[in-house]
Amino acid sequence: MSPLAIIFLTLFVNLVGFGIIIPLLPFYAQTFGASPLAIGLLFASFSLSQLVASPLLGDLSDRWGRRPVLIFSLLGTVLSFAMLAVAHSLFMLFAARIVDGLSGGNITTSRAYIADITTEENRAKAFGLLGAAFGLGFIVGPALGAAFSHISYTAPIWAAAFITVVATALAFFWLPETVHRAQAGGRSPWSAIVDSWNLPHLRALFTIDFVYWAAFAVYQTTFALFGARRFGFDAAHTGYLLSAFGFLGVVVQGGMVGPVVKLLGERRTLAAGLVSAAIGWGGSAMTHSLPVFVAMLVPGAIGIGLCNATLSSLISKSASPREQGRVQGAAGALESLGRTGGPIWGNVVLEHYGEGTTYGAAAVAFAATLALAAGSRPTER
Repeated sequence: MSPLAIIFLTLFVNLVGFGIIIPLLPFYAQTFGASPLAIGLLFASFSLSQLVASPLLGDLSDRWGRRPVLIFSLLGTVLSFAMLAVAHSLFMLFAARIVDGLSGGNITTSRAYIADITTEENRAKAFGLLGAAFGLGFIVGPALGAAFSHISYTAPIWAAAFITVVATALAFFWLPETVHRAQAGGRSPWSAIVDSWNLPHLRALFTIDFVYWAAFAVYQTTFALFGARRFGFDAAHTGYLLSAFGFLGVVVQGGMVGPVVKLLGERRTLAAGLVSAAIGWGGSAMTHSLPVFVAMLVPGAIGIGLCNATLSSLISKSASPREQGRVQGAAGALESLGRTGGPIWGNVVLEHYGEGTTYGAAAVAFAATLALAAGSRPTER
């Protein structure tokens, strides 16, 4: 089995566990008396912890290799799920999400791993497969979470912990190493963020990446409360609908990204994705009809699928092979900053101005990012 297939399977199994948690967490937190703001902070605590850890983990993956950092990250996720399942207070929920965030280098490390084993010509397609792992994880994960939630809120969490143990075993026994440690860089990962920001082509890409992930975090972390307020969804309804969204993501990222990039180029594909996502979120904000809301998932999923793969590919092409971990870590830190502010912004707007305003604000952010993407220069190494 090829390394790309193994990293795909490892991420897929890990993201099944993650997909179980996302639709469940808002409802689980409410059993401890959490307000929408507290739920936003709960999601933000994970991303803020990743903001601290991602550059360091990216640098360590350049120094020590991708494989040990990925295994460490997966073990941290297992521990955090166990802490969630035995929690007896809101404080314990926050502690569990912080542990997961501090050890959460699996996505950025996997991006660097893919950059190691692919050429520039087929990298966008490979990142599309990474996106397909996300999509498949968000088909199976939310569906499993919905099914187990009929037993209790903790049953899906224990299932997620077990599934992540399987992902850890896959990485430990079958994933080969790619980095020659003697060639790894030795500079501070925090200085890499500053250095990257000082380069005009990277500054534009990183700004797009930050705004995009902040807007996506608004959607992702308010989806359960949006559905509960507007359509009366519970954890099961939320999980099944997110599974449908994940299915659309698989179709887009597994089958559409490669041909669309070949036809339009990566930057035009990114722009098309931002337009499609803005249409999806804007339509969701305005409708009170469940069939229309479900229909709006289609342009939303197409947009997210196109953006995820092209953004990752454009950033990876801006770095030399020996700096992939550092640049991906810097990008991951900025993405985490976006995912830190997004949940707070989204849940505060939802609490004070209503769920429609929340999705409308996300659509406006996508539109603003589109203007920035259209004015940015082509990527240069």
